[in-house]
Amino acid sequence: MSADKAKPKGGAPQGKGGKPTKPGKGGGLNVAGERPALPKGYQPRMLTHYKENVVPGLTKAFGYDNPMELPRLKKITVNVGCGDATQNARVVEGIVKELAMITGQKPSVAKARKSISNFKLREGMPVGVFVTLRRTTMWEFLDRFITLATPRIRDFRGLPDRGFDGRGNFSLGLKEQILFPEIDLDKVEKIRGMDITFVTSAKSDKEAYELLKLLGLPFRKREEKKVAAAA
Repeated sequence: MSADKAKPKGGAPQGKGGKPTKPGKGGGLNVAGERPALPKGYQPRMLTHYKENVVPGLTKAFGYDNPMELPRLKKITVNVGCGDATQNARVVEGIVKELAMITGQKPSVAKARKSISNFKLREGMPVGVFVTLRRTTMWEFLDRFITLATPRIRDFRGLPDRGFDGRGNFSLGLKEQILFPEIDLDKVEKIRGMDITFVTSAKSDKEAYELLKLLGLPFRKREEKKVAAAA
């Protein structure tokens, strides 16, 4: 066989047997980049911290008899609104790329369910971008959020604890996406905020607060708030 026949034709990437490789899930390019193969037995260090430190701390604080009663982090959702996408459709592409770099997972685009003339909104137009993180991706994002993103918040004095919904879930808002080191400031077209929700299996806000606090979320100290209010 000649060398010309051995070479694959066209610019498509080739897989085993000379067959073209398939695109990522949902079609299109993998905007988050190729994720390296994890070594056998890999476990995120935040999950290790949960098993070795958080579980004993929760058991001591609430006296759980059954290990299945222990509250755990189920998922993390990140949502970015894009109301200006009604005027410029390319805005959504930039938000999807940024959110994919931050979370390491391809986001989904939320579309309007009905038309609203006052907002120049038509049914089917993109209104937001969101991503739901679970398992390994969730623990890795939590680790980066605590150790890298929160220390870069301006005038940071701790996360407010007013975001609990009464069912063990906690939500907070960030004003800038440039808090995450994955974002290149020179390529940012517009400063955008985002909403992050931590969904837990806790039955009460007190249990959820203790779980997230032991995981490392830097909440404002309630004792300091009481002293400041009394003064």
